[in-house]
Amino acid sequence: MGDKGHEGRQCDAAVSLAFSVLGKRWNGMILDVLRGGAMSFVELRRGVGGISDAVLSDRLTELAEAQLVVRRVSPGPPVSVSYELTDAGCALLPLLTRLGEWAAAHLVAAAR
Repeated sequence: MGDKGHEGRQCDAAVSLAFSVLGKRWNGMILDVLRGGAMSFVELRRGVGGISDAVLSDRLTELAEAQLVVRRVSPGPPVSVSYELTDAGCALLPLLTRLGEWAAAHLVAAAR
């Protein structure tokens, strides 16, 4: 494929913005695990195998700031905290499914 006619072409600002959040390691997996509904921190850590507590905490904060995840505190007793997808986070689920399908079809050989 030649690049005639594409001199100076830049990444779309919206795509760049999306990958500034989704391109960070673990974020897509956290969103995918939350597709099953609200979860506690411990449930999320189990669902996203290999993530440390500190990284999970940082990623949940970032996803909440991006309004993809909401943190809910239940006063109890005992006090409990859960995380769930916002409407914007739920809107991403079909895209994550398609991305997974694409990866299975096109990246499996590269992962071996």
